[in-house]
Amino acid sequence: LREAYLEHRFFDLIDFDAFGSPNALLQSTLQVMRFGGVLLLASTDGRSPTGHDRFAAVRRFGAAARAHPSSWELALRLQLAALAREAWLLGRGVEPLFSYSDGRTFRTAVRLRQRIRSGEEQQLGFLARCQRCGDQAVQAMLDLQGWRPCACTDGCGRWAVSGPLWIGPLQDVGQINGLLEISDKLDAELSEGQDQTLAPRSRRMLEGLLADPGQPACCWSTAELSRRLQLKGPPAIEPLVAALQASGHSASVSGVMAGQVRTNAPLGILLRRCSEFDGKDR
Repeated sequence: LREAYLEHRFFDLIDFDAFGSPNALLQSTLQVMRFGGVLLLASTDGRSPTGHDRFAAVRRFGAAARAHPSSWELALRLQLAALAREAWLLGRGVEPLFSYSDGRTFRTAVRLRQRIRSGEEQQLGFLARCQRCGDQAVQAMLDLQGWRPCACTDGCGRWAVSGPLWIGPLQDVGQINGLLEISDKLDAELSEGQDQTLAPRSRRMLEGLLADPGQPACCWSTAELSRRLQLKGPPAIEPLVAALQASGHSASVSGVMAGQVRTNAPLGILLRRCSEFDGKDR
């Protein structure tokens, strides 16, 4: 990477598949990328960004990482924040194209922009969660001020704050839809008996990401909500999403972790909607 930079060789696509954390080489990587180029970034560092090694998270990400039910997404958002900060040092902007994980490897694709887009710095912020009541809150770093009270009725709850991390979108649905359209076109040209361009599992993953741009940053585990309500089991996620949308809130099924709903609904409304599905088919 250093040699390529000195020789003024630049790349449209870099697939950086790191063993452990890739952060030590991010600056060298970004310096040899063309404007509009795509970086495919993978990390197998699962402990520090998921809150299981908080000291390593400070060293590698310059951030706090607290235990969270949406730990895979937390790791992806911390990685995107580290990448954005390195790009901003060069005066470049970043645009996440897709982000996903299987719990062992954390992968994201990002397009490098020539300039930082207006409001891009607002995508860096903090995610807070109360371990006692399960409430969540998000603040952009530029607007950071005192946190609102959590949903604990006795006022004894405490926020556990993670960040700075990326609180913006995790994927570009237009790009993912384009990938699926290209796959469909190529499949139509295949001869009988030839393998499809996408494995069924990969297609399902892309379709899940297509339905979940990654905003807002708050994701809720239906299993945790069920335990807090002492329900017979987690509510069916699709009807729950529909009920939240009917209440006027944004809601979608998380494309990052199974059994999680992404919504901007307050915790009280989310719990009420969940309780309506107690005992119903899941």
